[in-house]
Amino acid sequence: MKLQLRLLALVLSAFMVLAYAAPEKAPQEGRPAAEASEDPISKYASPGEDAVGDVLLQAMSLLGVAYRFGGNSPDNGLDCSGFVRYVFQKSLRVNLPRTAAEMAHVGKAVARSELAPGDIVFFNTRGFAYSHVGLYMGNGKFIHSPRTGKNVEVANMNQSYWVSRFNGARRVNRTTAALASAAPATAPVAGLAEKRPAAAQVKAVIPA
Repeated sequence: MKLQLRLLALVLSAFMVLAYAAPEKAPQEGRPAAEASEDPISKYASPGEDAVGDVLLQAMSLLGVAYRFGGNSPDNGLDCSGFVRYVFQKSLRVNLPRTAAEMAHVGKAVARSELAPGDIVFFNTRGFAYSHVGLYMGNGKFIHSPRTGKNVEVANMNQSYWVSRFNGARRVNRTTAALASAAPATAPVAGLAEKRPAAAQVKAVIPA
């Protein structure tokens, strides 16, 4: 059964890469060439290094892996941040921070309307900001490790549950991740104030 899931994951991931790969765009008129080249996702998608494809392939290969709180490996299970961290380690050799809240300080903020495959997306599922994290795949879909009793799966960000809990997104490359690991960040996802969890609030149940 696991072999079938892995084979299906590889087929689906190959389809996602082909479906959502965007052609390189020329710098916008009046915009400096250096500024136009700052987008790490466009660098990843360059002919010499299809790192977005690597990220999606690695993520899709983990479909069906069980959720485990504090989990860091497919063999023992993965929680949401453990899943994202594992994917970036294996595909890009990038060491992200361990928690979703810490990841929200890495890279650059991305508006929902500008999401691209490979971006890290954050949600408030436990009554405080950045309490859940996943990887955007394109076409309104993201892949994540949901909660205890569930497995790594693809979900629809356009569902009302996720729309109301969306906290923002970050775009990460090797350089920004290295800088973030060397020094503490000072600002979370742009436009969002981090909230403290209320003691009386009950953990939200993430839908299948």
